[in-house]
Amino acid sequence: MMLQLFKFKGGVKPQTNKTQSVAAPIGVAPLPSRLFVPLHQSIGGTPRPLVQTGERVLKGQLIGAADGWISSAVHAPTSGTVRAIAEHVAAHPSGLTTLSVEIEPDGRDEWIARTPIDHGAMAPEAVRERLREAGVVGLGGAVFPTHGKLTASKTVPMEELVINGAECEPYITCDDLLMRERAEEVIRGVGVFRDLLQPKRVLIGIEDNKPEAVAALQAAVARLGEDFAVVAVPTLYPAGGAKQLIRVLTGKEVPSTKRSTDLGVQCFNVATAYTAWRAVAHGEPVVSRIVTLTGNVERPRNWEALLGTPLSEFVALGAPKPDTDGYLMGGPMMGFAMPGMDAPLVKATNCIIASSPTLFPPKAPEMPCIRCGECAKVCPHELQPFELYWFSRAKNFGKTQEYHIFDCIECGCCSFVCPSRIPLVQYFRFAKSEIWAREKEKNAADQAKARFEWKTERDEREKAEKAEKLAKAAAAQAAKKAAEAAAAAAAGADASAAPAADAPVDAEAAKKAAIAAALERARAQREAAAPKNTEQLTPAQQREIAAVDALRRQAGIEPAADPAPAEEPKP
Repeated sequence: MMLQLFKFKGGVKPQTNKTQSVAAPIGVAPLPSRLFVPLHQSIGGTPRPLVQTGERVLKGQLIGAADGWISSAVHAPTSGTVRAIAEHVAAHPSGLTTLSVEIEPDGRDEWIARTPIDHGAMAPEAVRERLREAGVVGLGGAVFPTHGKLTASKTVPMEELVINGAECEPYITCDDLLMRERAEEVIRGVGVFRDLLQPKRVLIGIEDNKPEAVAALQAAVARLGEDFAVVAVPTLYPAGGAKQLIRVLTGKEVPSTKRSTDLGVQCFNVATAYTAWRAVAHGEPVVSRIVTLTGNVERPRNWEALLGTPLSEFVALGAPKPDTDGYLMGGPMMGFAMPGMDAPLVKATNCIIASSPTLFPPKAPEMPCIRCGECAKVCPHELQPFELYWFSRAKNFGKTQEYHIFDCIECGCCSFVCPSRIPLVQYFRFAKSEIWAREKEKNAADQAKARFEWKTERDEREKAEKAEKLAKAAAAQAAKKAAEAAAAAAAGADASAAPAADAPVDAEAAKKAAIAAALERARAQREAAAPKNTEQLTPAQQREIAAVDALRRQAGIEPAADPAPAEEPKP
């Protein structure tokens, strides 16, 4: 099938150094003495441990459950006994530790009961869930959970499914050998992806320096009667980048602000397709992967090794030469130095390169940037690395974002061609990590501020509710006292002045009556307490008062109360 190919911007052509490790077929690495299986081996959340120290596990047994949709399960690579669940050095340039399950193999390599499925007879959601439970992730290096990429856009129809077999990085040959030796299972895995995404066409891109792999996949496609297009693409680093391969095969440019599915394209690695088929057709979770062991070793080769195998036991298979001074995980362009010999192989480990001063001579001292622009010419994302370098070095991280530093895929093309031998990618990684750290601090501060504001608002609301409750209680008490006073006044008033039984009670009149009754009681109390000065009257004084009272009666005035009679003087 003839297919028009396109070119992507930039790129370099380093020495491939691939022939050393393809002379022998894929070997099966022996069981190590210990396995250190990190629970976090993919983009997304960290799985929860499901086993305990001292517990016996079987090969393929779930030992870490995915803790979210963008997360992937982890399984026991072989049967044995769990010796510890503790922090262990991670396969990461930082040398930090990560929670890992230490397993002592029992030598039996005893599998769990495996249950194949017929993906064609199941709902797509159920198939995606099976892949999630099987721990299938992108084995091209990104380790993004595969099930999360197997849902097509709801608004854009799926046009192309791109399968990445380019393997452009120098020294790495694990995908090349996989396609040569297990082509039919790769194609069947591609068929699973095709059935879930329903694209209009399937394109498998392989660099033209792998003719055996191209022929093997073309033969497998013909045997299985599929209409997939196996296409040899020009050898140019980084043609294996997802956006670059999509550009070469479809001509579509994926903007930095969008995903490939927004353009109707999705991309997967050939090793990912292979593990997906093993999970579906054989019920096997991801417990091993093919790893290239090459560089400064006597026996370079590809090995199918168990995840969690310590680096020290794996590299011994290649017989490192005496002058070996370190090990790289990945290729020389994007790889990093392993932090120690105890670090384990993980799902992202596609290659281990033994380094030496002869193989990778020490770089000459860094010199000042001369702004020659060579880095910009080879950048596959059309960035301006020399500007990013200046702003990263000056710690002006705001300007690095203006120059789209997060569009950088850290392919290393700029560092490869820099005449001043500036490790540009190292500066970009530094800037990204600082931006992420500051963003994390800002998010933490924003969350703390939000919590403080919420607490303050809650306290004010509770105070207002309490004050309102007290006000209502006081009003109710006052109303109760007023009602009692009104009732008392109504009971003491003259019956003739009282309203008819069936007449409505006037609240204002009741209030006035209560006030009048209160004043009357106060006056009576004052009169009762006031002195009379009539207790010691003489007979003459009493006769005068009686005369005054008589005159008052004659005038029609009520006479005063008779004073108490004075005690008669004793003779």
